[in-house]
Amino acid sequence: MRLEQLEQHIQKEAVTCNEEFKRLFHGRGGLYEGWKHLTVDSIDTILSVALYFEEANEAELLEMLKAFTCNTRYKTLIVQRRYLKDAPSEVITGEIPEDLHVTENGMKLKLNLLSNKNSGYFPDMKNGRAFVRENAKNKHILNLFSYTCAFSVAAKLGGAKSVVNVDMSKGALKTGMTNHALNNLDPKGVSFLSYNILKSFSSLKKKGPFDMIIIDPPTFQRGSFEATKDYEKLIKKLPQLASENCILLACLNSPDLESDFLINMIKKWAPNFQFVQRVKNVTEFASLDENKSLKNLIFQRVYV
Repeated sequence: MRLEQLEQHIQKEAVTCNEEFKRLFHGRGGLYEGWKHLTVDSIDTILSVALYFEEANEAELLEMLKAFTCNTRYKTLIVQRRYLKDAPSEVITGEIPEDLHVTENGMKLKLNLLSNKNSGYFPDMKNGRAFVRENAKNKHILNLFSYTCAFSVAAKLGGAKSVVNVDMSKGALKTGMTNHALNNLDPKGVSFLSYNILKSFSSLKKKGPFDMIIIDPPTFQRGSFEATKDYEKLIKKLPQLASENCILLACLNSPDLESDFLINMIKKWAPNFQFVQRVKNVTEFASLDENKSLKNLIFQRVYV
């Protein structure tokens, strides 16, 4: 794909954009030769660009994006160079509002585009949040590795009775509280617990049983979680936390681990949880190899 073809692609995708988040270009999926280092997102009037490694045409690319921003509905261009130490972000043109939020299916979530690496929002999880919202009514929900609690917001908007959010980061949970307030949600029945999940099963058991459990861990986080060895510990505890008809959403975002990693583990350690389906990924995040892309797997607890 040449630079002018990239510009045409972004122009075409941007035609239907409004205040809702939309990924205009997903080079990370490997579908566009020569552009695996690039993503371009539309956030209302902000064009947000991430560069994952340095390429010779970076200056030319940014000039094109700057001109595109100036000649369209966009007012701000921000670029994050994830290949540099601390992944710094730079505002190329325009400015970023102080209380910036992203909109997804009408849901508002606080966004920090100047943060190192993570903005507080993972757009590829959109369909997973939609599933939770559609299936949350009257349920008691456990949200493990809740981060900024987007799943919790979706659950409450879907009519959940209660949500227990668990994450080691107090800062992320504080943002989670802000996200609930942004959506005018009643805080009653919502808790934010700064726990080490792997050491807190007895405390969580007392708050159960749960009708839906969401497990959305990092693939690898030094000192707290490593999917290849720690996911099993969570699965073994599921029967103690779950109600009789509990729904499980188990997430995995490692290109090196396929769906069978989780399906076989649950079959071994929590056999009453039967695999139902893999949630279809967001179209704009299509990948050359879907086995390496985000896995959102749904399981249902049943008794045979």
